[in-house]
Amino acid sequence: MSKILIKGANVVNEGQTALLDVLIEGERIAAIAANMSPTPDMEVIDASGKFLLPGCIDDQVHFREPGLTHKATIGTESKACLAGGITSFLEMPNTNPQTTTAQAYNDKLDVAARTSWVNYGFLFGGTNDNLEEIKAINPKTTPGLKLFLGSSTGNMLVDDPNTLKEIFSAFRLPIAVHCEDEQTIRANLAAYVKKFGDDIPIAHHPDIRSAEACYLSSSKAIALAKETGARLHVFHLSTARETTLFQNDVPLAEKQITAEVCIHHLWFSDEDYAKKGTHIKWNPAVKSAADRAGLWEALNDDRIDIIATDHAPHTLEEKNQAYIKAPSGGPMVQHALAVMLECVHQGKISIEKVVEKMCHNPAILFAIKERGYIRTGYFADLVLVDKNQAHTITREGLLYKCGWSPLEGTTLRGAVTHTFLNGRLMYENGNIKEAHHAKPLSFTR
Repeated sequence: MSKILIKGANVVNEGQTALLDVLIEGERIAAIAANMSPTPDMEVIDASGKFLLPGCIDDQVHFREPGLTHKATIGTESKACLAGGITSFLEMPNTNPQTTTAQAYNDKLDVAARTSWVNYGFLFGGTNDNLEEIKAINPKTTPGLKLFLGSSTGNMLVDDPNTLKEIFSAFRLPIAVHCEDEQTIRANLAAYVKKFGDDIPIAHHPDIRSAEACYLSSSKAIALAKETGARLHVFHLSTARETTLFQNDVPLAEKQITAEVCIHHLWFSDEDYAKKGTHIKWNPAVKSAADRAGLWEALNDDRIDIIATDHAPHTLEEKNQAYIKAPSGGPMVQHALAVMLECVHQGKISIEKVVEKMCHNPAILFAIKERGYIRTGYFADLVLVDKNQAHTITREGLLYKCGWSPLEGTTLRGAVTHTFLNGRLMYENGNIKEAHHAKPLSFTR
């Protein structure tokens, strides 16, 4: 059994930072203590001056496989996760075919078992007509259900009120929702098409996919969850007003209704459209600086529970089209943690809070077994970061299949230097080991 001793790290875990050593034996954390003495059979990693975090768990990614593999694959994007300190992901069901049947779900698991560089889980997709498939979900191997309550691909827009109520009433695992009111968006879009044609200025994206559309849909979903007792998780909040719908007076494990915010909604604002254009076109839209400030406030006071990426790559050719044709979404997993380390430097959040929102809370919310913490007996999914290592994001350093990033040219203070996955050192100072040691996530239910 291999043994790795990480010496002298600032260990960030469960709200505290302490100077400790961490011993890995095989796949798991064997001991956590100060001033441990190495033995000849240990590989020793000097972590002096660095911070050791649990591996991040990204609860919302789109890796485009199957059916959209010209944009990305589970293999390419999970390799970028390793470089970014993300050791586990939950992937979304809007692929081709959609992950709305047991067969499609199992096929994705098979692909990930062969090609994923980090641990993996897949949300099952809901439609207006697959309730029986939803009822048959295995809670031990499936993290939860994803519903699109705003625009989506194929038939994944769930807009039948009776179906929604049935799903919310019948399903006891987390129901993750994309909330934008479709009728409001369509009316807004029609008005702007009438004025500009297909080439609508990108600055109007947050007017079309408006704050009102978000709040209307989120508030309806929350009302239905309260009526039915569903365990609701609202993805990618983008407005300050929506944050008023969530509570912070009970522990996460006791919450029935929770929320997530994404890196791009914390980093960009509508002032960035002039420079970034459709490269920062997301659904929900990046909105005002005031909305961004409201999201930060809610994140720090615990109305928002999780930080994720909504990693959703498209090719540059696709993104560079006129507004109507340019798809929404962008790649983010490789630099999500580094962005948050820069925000620590800026005084927007503490490193302990970053770990809570990117590591602990996804594990709590989805009941992920033995991950998300630095604890004896847990899987050794760990990330070493140098908080003072400044680096500028360049296209040449990207691992995404799409080959671009909305963060290109940005200088960040803080970098991932080592990523451990299931006890193996898989990433070290820009180099990825040529081996796969990923596992499917399991859930304590």
